[in-house]
Amino acid sequence: MKLEAVDFTAPDAAQKFVESLRQTGFGVLKNHPIKQQSVADIYRNWEAFFNTDEKQNYLYNKDKQDGFFPQSVSEVAKGFKKKDIKEYYHFYPWGQCPSSLKAELDNYYNNTSELAAQLLNWIEQESPAEVSKHYSMPLSDMIDGSDQTLLRVLHYPPLAGDEEADAIRAAAHEDINLITLLPAANEPGLQVKAKDGTWLDVPCDFGNLIVNIGDMLQEASGHYFPSTTHRVVNPEGTDMTKARISLPLFLHPRPDVKLSERHTAGSYLHERLTELGVL
Repeated sequence: MKLEAVDFTAPDAAQKFVESLRQTGFGVLKNHPIKQQSVADIYRNWEAFFNTDEKQNYLYNKDKQDGFFPQSVSEVAKGFKKKDIKEYYHFYPWGQCPSSLKAELDNYYNNTSELAAQLLNWIEQESPAEVSKHYSMPLSDMIDGSDQTLLRVLHYPPLAGDEEADAIRAAAHEDINLITLLPAANEPGLQVKAKDGTWLDVPCDFGNLIVNIGDMLQEASGHYFPSTTHRVVNPEGTDMTKARISLPLFLHPRPDVKLSERHTAGSYLHERLTELGVL
């Protein structure tokens, strides 16, 4: 099986995109509205930021989870013991951010959130009646007015060759949120786990937009849409001395949104962050 990019402008784009999400938990879009130049500018400017000591002035707030997370506190994926080889910055429009970089991120955050609302509408319109009846409200309404949606600027440093055994850039994990929007990174490495247990390379052509289902949408759809395991492996056959920048937008509902009989978005997020040890 292979993941294929869907043309966002094609008449059957919604159907093909949602079918890919249903089968693999991932969809890849080309010819979408997010401008490639804005992504390239963010990659360049944030790589420069991560290479300065200024980042230490924006250390994360544990209660709000905004700001710079150094590699020393990087995530340990559920079921793993080694920290991922990465550092990252959590951006919220209400949170701390270097003034020279804020307008660019605000613009990207708003444009991508608008596109995400459209993609959630696609998912809803392509959901069978027996699935959509579980949604407590239209999917795009779940994110309307939410201040929980997170833009993460990830920096995977160049690899020196002396990394801990079994440590990779991002160990196998699932996302917590509704859906994640990710512009193809400047280096390959993203893989998704297929139903047969094999790993599929996600097309990383610069300009593609990668979308995946998170645990919250899996919960809200009664597991019709799978939150699929994915990872970022250390590159083979590519220049290991190059850093990798990645820019996922994690779409989160308002905390009061009912996902299922068991959970609101707020209770689900708290449970998962506690499991990960970041709360």
